[in-house]
Amino acid sequence: MVKPELTEAEKAERRARNAAKRAERSAKAAQAGARERAGRSDAPEPEARRDFNILAVVQAGPLEAQALLFAASLRANSPGWGGRLVLAEPRPEGKWAGHATLIGDQTRALLTEMGAEITPFTAAHFGADYPQGNKIEALSLLPQGEPFVFFDTDTLFLGPLDQVAFDFARPSASMRREGTWPDPPLYGPGYGAIWRGLYERFGLDYESSLDRRQPDEHWERYLYFNAGWFFGADPAVFGARMLDYALSIRDAPGEALASQQLYPWLDQIVLPLVIHSLGGGRPGRDLAGLDGEVSCHYRNLPLLYARESDRAIEVLEEIAAQQAIKQQLRGHEAAAKLIYQGKGREKIRALFDQNHLPSREAELRREIRRAGWWLT
Repeated sequence: MVKPELTEAEKAERRARNAAKRAERSAKAAQAGARERAGRSDAPEPEARRDFNILAVVQAGPLEAQALLFAASLRANSPGWGGRLVLAEPRPEGKWAGHATLIGDQTRALLTEMGAEITPFTAAHFGADYPQGNKIEALSLLPQGEPFVFFDTDTLFLGPLDQVAFDFARPSASMRREGTWPDPPLYGPGYGAIWRGLYERFGLDYESSLDRRQPDEHWERYLYFNAGWFFGADPAVFGARMLDYALSIRDAPGEALASQQLYPWLDQIVLPLVIHSLGGGRPGRDLAGLDGEVSCHYRNLPLLYARESDRAIEVLEEIAAQQAIKQQLRGHEAAAKLIYQGKGREKIRALFDQNHLPSREAELRREIRRAGWWLT
């Protein structure tokens, strides 16, 4: 009997499982070697484990408060992770000229105390016209050749990040997304033609990117991520390619994209192209902790209270109760009312049955706005 051919997604899951098994075998071999060398005084010390770097963006405004929750939850719930936390801060110059981007001194001191490295950069290409472009330009701040994970700052860490089995040779990104892009016009081009055109534009193999379990012209058939987290082996290569693709599409969209909105989706348009070009794809089961038991990309406080897990709310309120953080967050209306006055639980959480949430985020937003609690 001939076995059915595996889909690309199933092959990806198998590669991820094999990578995790290889890592486990390597770790056991290293431990055995260390035990053997321990009996020999002249044996060299085993090489220290190299942790990956984390990149996020911080600037004045909502991201300033979010960065405190981000860094504090990482410190509290992932004590075994030993990499660098780099917070990229755009200078008020270049494409951010005329805008107040620098965070306050007290926030800066708290973040530094929690181990964050606040690193300035000048936005040369996007800035205030497209704030999501910060993540693209900020990748240049990370050390070349060292594995990295980017997270949006509106992320809470709920568990040990160091236990996630990243395969940095196979980059990937968040699948917690909706079919936000493209929006094919009635008379075409359709999903397939739009995505095919982008892959061919950059010399990429379109066919191998498809999830053939999904029907033709269904948005999930096509490789599409949320840019709330993504990772790779080398930020220099990843960042340069992401910038190149983004500028190419922005500056010359072409006929296939003439009917499409590029903002605010540009980073999510280029992300699957970059990941596919570097040999990556959809995340396997080994990454299930992201957008799950390990991390929570909540987007804003009203949505967090509306739909995230009880554990996420528990972590949020525990972190926010720390006196130093409380002093900073109480000046933000959303935090003051939803966290400290208890309105998030009382007014927003109570609106929704957690076992039967609306299928689309837009419906959640409408209900929260209708109730008068859309505070961001």
